[in-house]
Amino acid sequence: MQSQSLSFRLIISATLVLAAFFGLVSLVLENSFRETAEQALREKLQVQIYMMLSAAEVKNSGELSMPTNLPEPRFATPGSGLYAFIQQPNKKLVWRSQSAVGLVAPAPPLELFPGSSAFLHAEQGRYALHYHVIWKNVAGIEREYFFTITEDAEFVSQQVRHFQESLRVWLLALGVILVFIQFMVMRWSLKPLRLIVKDLEAIEQGQKTHLDGQYATELEGLAGHLNVFINIERSHLERYRDALGNLAHSLKTPLAILRGCTDSFVGNKNTVEEQILHMDKIIEYQLKNAAAKGAQKSTRTVDVSTTIKKISSALSKAYVDKSITFDMNLPESCQMYFDEGDLYEIAGNLIENACKWCASTVKISILTNQLKGQKNFALLLQIEDDGPGIPPGRLNEILKRGVRADENIKGHGIGMAVVFNLINLLGGKLVGGKSDLGGTKWSVYLP
Repeated sequence: MQSQSLSFRLIISATLVLAAFFGLVSLVLENSFRETAEQALREKLQVQIYMMLSAAEVKNSGELSMPTNLPEPRFATPGSGLYAFIQQPNKKLVWRSQSAVGLVAPAPPLELFPGSSAFLHAEQGRYALHYHVIWKNVAGIEREYFFTITEDAEFVSQQVRHFQESLRVWLLALGVILVFIQFMVMRWSLKPLRLIVKDLEAIEQGQKTHLDGQYATELEGLAGHLNVFINIERSHLERYRDALGNLAHSLKTPLAILRGCTDSFVGNKNTVEEQILHMDKIIEYQLKNAAAKGAQKSTRTVDVSTTIKKISSALSKAYVDKSITFDMNLPESCQMYFDEGDLYEIAGNLIENACKWCASTVKISILTNQLKGQKNFALLLQIEDDGPGIPPGRLNEILKRGVRADENIKGHGIGMAVVFNLINLLGGKLVGGKSDLGGTKWSVYLP
């Protein structure tokens, strides 16, 4: 699991938090247990103090006497760990148990008042309980005594160690279980992320076109934005591919014209220069279209009649062997708000197709302000030929990219698709039908 992985970071974070939490819990519980064990020992020693008080007797002389054997057998066994002492305020030792032979009695605190007790952690690793008492016998003689009982701290320490061992084992086991549960919860929680990554890999491998899985609510917005991004990138890729195809197709006609001028370059010098300039404009136009993000409106006018005459003149040289007659019904001037590159694409492709399929005649006409039932169109461009024509059932089919009217005739099947898409982008309409000349008539309605 890599250090940059979300799973790794979550597991490490959860482990560190649990370790810190269980460390604090262990410390608190151990201190609490130690205090509880010490309190239990104090109560136990308090009972022993009461037992000694009940066994002690004060003689008429005021001296204190203790029986030889006490109810607690550990007081009679040397080194048993339980020791008893009786002292006077001047630290004079009055009595000690047989188990305390050879031991020094711990000094009681000076601020201990009669009737009170003090529980201390004495030296030599023992706990001591001191009890201050004033004893008055029947003769009225009073004596002050300090009853002290000590016990080795090993008993408490052993209990604390045993508790620590058990506690740490249980906390470790609980920590491992909680980390495992956290890992499973994390995997379940991150499953939607793994699902969206899997779908993205499927898109990368071409198995899917977009993110279509059932994602978590928090990821729906991300999936939507990714789909938009994928669609935009795919649209850009398709636009660049189409632009390359359009560029290749657009250069066909100028190249054919230049090829027709090779036999007599001197007499066609103006035509060659005009076509070279036209090719440069085509390249600039197609590159601009490839980078465009949407439809753009022209801010200058172009003379449609002049442009069509240039196209017809150039194509007559390209198809010089057919001796094509151009029957043109054009106004002297027809100024329209148009991009010149768009006009060359539309009119150039349609006129070239007419030249390719005609027998000898191509008819071109422009009608303005005569809408022919087509509302909101200001220009009607009609191009007809006297060729074999296109069957009515195939008129819509050849508008698709890559489809040609006759597979035996050389071509790429791009031109009509370019014309159709471009007219739609401009808000126009392309209508195909039967010409009075016998061939095909294309009507272009432009706003």
